[in-house]
Amino acid sequence: MASTSHGTGMKTPYHLVEPSPWPLVGSIAALVLSFGTISFLHPSVFGPGLEPLLKALGPWKILAGIGLVLFTMFGWWGAVVKESGTPGLHSPVVRLGLRYGMFLFIASEVMFFVAFFWSFFHFALYPEHTETGMWPPKAVVTFNAWGLPFLNTVILLTSGTTVTWAHHALLEGNRSGLIWGLLLTVLLGVIFTVLQAFEYSHAPFSFKDGIYPSVFFMATGFHGFHVIVGTIFLAVCLVRAIKGQFTPEKHFGFEAAAWYWHFVDVVWLFLFAVIYWWYAAAVTIG
Repeated sequence: MASTSHGTGMKTPYHLVEPSPWPLVGSIAALVLSFGTISFLHPSVFGPGLEPLLKALGPWKILAGIGLVLFTMFGWWGAVVKESGTPGLHSPVVRLGLRYGMFLFIASEVMFFVAFFWSFFHFALYPEHTETGMWPPKAVVTFNAWGLPFLNTVILLTSGTTVTWAHHALLEGNRSGLIWGLLLTVLLGVIFTVLQAFEYSHAPFSFKDGIYPSVFFMATGFHGFHVIVGTIFLAVCLVRAIKGQFTPEKHFGFEAAAWYWHFVDVVWLFLFAVIYWWYAAAVTIG
């Protein structure tokens, strides 16, 4: 139903959503993923009985959590897409509420990354708290900011341009421009992820080599995870655009994806400026 009736006969311009299993499934998926990640990084916390087994499984135990998260995304997004196509449900008031919700979600994501930057600046400003009293610690060889990291910066900024092009094309009723803009954005997101994985495979340090590698991989790794999520988000929008499900007047799903992608762009600019460039060691690799 498009609105909720009161005893007075008046109707409010919102609807009550149907009972959904996805919040519960999503919570379970987050729990399984967290358990898998902790058991991979710190298997000793589960006791000497389970530690050998957890070490033998390696990173594969994380896959169950990732699979459940992807399953949740597929089911929950599908339910929202279906709801948005039901006449009368996504009224202007409902769409405004969705915008508020997306804004608050991105604000929470900002605070998530603030924690990593806080950790980085703590050790950068007070290097006496590190193993060697230097930041980056002595013997840590950092990446050359103007090599692969700069290329990834150009790629991500270009993707921000293409998603903006797609948005303007949608507002102007240009369906072809919308599809091409989204397609290019998704491709650039995939290229960024591939290059990030290549960079990790050639890193001169590993996650367990000290404070600097831990902060580096946590900050850039979680950003990479957000790039993957954003790429999937935009790929879903691309499929919907091809099916003609967006109109210039009603396209919140795409708008939310664009907001999220621009947030990913801004976070990367801070990561590049601070971690790759500003506090890079004197000795770098190409």
